[in-house]
Amino acid sequence: MPEQSWSNKRERQYKHIKASEKDRGRPTDRAEEIAARTVNKQRAESGEARSSRGSGGRSKEQLYAEAKRRHITGRSKMTKAELEHALR
Repeated sequence: MPEQSWSNKRERQYKHIKASEKDRGRPTDRAEEIAARTVNKQRAESGEARSSRGSGGRSKEQLYAEAKRRHITGRSKMTKAELEHALR
């Protein structure tokens, strides 16, 4: 398990992706890298982890997409901080 902060669900997802990549003929180290990057990307997109850019939490684009799903009006003119506040 590459990350100790992963949940059981993410660990299962990692193992599944790794096995799938190995079945496709990828070397073990490359399959592990692809699986870890995929899991970490999905964690970041769902707000489970800090983004790879170091800003912490979700990106403005992710917040905007969530605001759009929730039909929050005025979202296009909001800053990242305003989007975070509106989504709370």
